[in-house]
Amino acid sequence: MEGMEPGTVRPGGRTARVRAAVLRAAGDALVEHGFDRLDLADVARRAEVGKTTVYRRWSTTTGLVADLLDDMAEQSSPRTDTGSLDGDLRANARLVVGTLTDPRQGALFKAVIAAATCDDRAAGALRRFYATRIEEWAPCVTRAAERGEVPSGTDAREVIRAVSAPLYYRFLVSGDPLDEPSADRAALAAGAAARAGAYGS
Repeated sequence: MEGMEPGTVRPGGRTARVRAAVLRAAGDALVEHGFDRLDLADVARRAEVGKTTVYRRWSTTTGLVADLLDDMAEQSSPRTDTGSLDGDLRANARLVVGTLTDPRQGALFKAVIAAATCDDRAAGALRRFYATRIEEWAPCVTRAAERGEVPSGTDAREVIRAVSAPLYYRFLVSGDPLDEPSADRAALAAGAAARAGAYGS
């Protein structure tokens, strides 16, 4: 389609099957070798797709990584609704920990974050991924405000960011354990701060 970047078309049929095979192969290659050694020809071989198809659609490894992350955002798990802010934030935090500690998804995130540090298109895809996740979970804070659990005007997006921020710090910087206790602690801290009015808009 004219004006669209390679790899951004979402058609059906054979084209969708080719895209799915290439993205799966790209994920496999990233897990095995990381972003620095990602190669479009290797991805085409793994996907059993012609090299010209891959080069024509995605053109660069960062374009392929960006499309892979867009696909991950499309496939993200739906928000949990437990009926309480603490329960919802805990579910969100445990989902983040589960994703980051998954052998495949954790490796993919590290590779994508590495790509985003040096490529604007990958960085844009990373921002879109997190925007999608935040928009998915923000309503749990809005509903908590409606129930009187947090002050009216609480910035729902900031609360969701506050849940995941310490978990990503552990994942990318400190190397401290990522487990259910750390997830629950992050959720509890964000919920307490929200109730205290720290995220007033």
